[in-house]
Amino acid sequence: MSTLARARALLVLLGGSGVLHLLRPRVYQFLVPPELGPARPWVLGSGVAELGTAALLAAPATRRAGGWAAAALLTAFVPAHLHTFRVVRGRPGPTAIAVLRLPLQVPLVHAALRVARPR
Repeated sequence: MSTLARARALLVLLGGSGVLHLLRPRVYQFLVPPELGPARPWVLGSGVAELGTAALLAAPATRRAGGWAAAALLTAFVPAHLHTFRVVRGRPGPTAIAVLRLPLQVPLVHAALRVARPR
């Protein structure tokens, strides 16, 4: 896959997710570990960060910075994905989704790094 294709895929993923975070914040609030305080500001802030990262990925002049931002953002989401296991414990469907979602971060971060450091 080319760097441009990776950047576009991340742009769509992060842009779409950012829009959903802003339009439907309650859907994501359970992902915020309670140790971080009120969930809504974190959800809205992460939505804005996702949209900003998508914007960086969209323009050739800022694409490398967008790759670094995407890698950082996707890595920063790992605690939320781990927290999901505490929330969904004992529920097979949500647990299965959490089990599939967490390892997906690895190829996403890898793709972001390939955008940040093209060959």
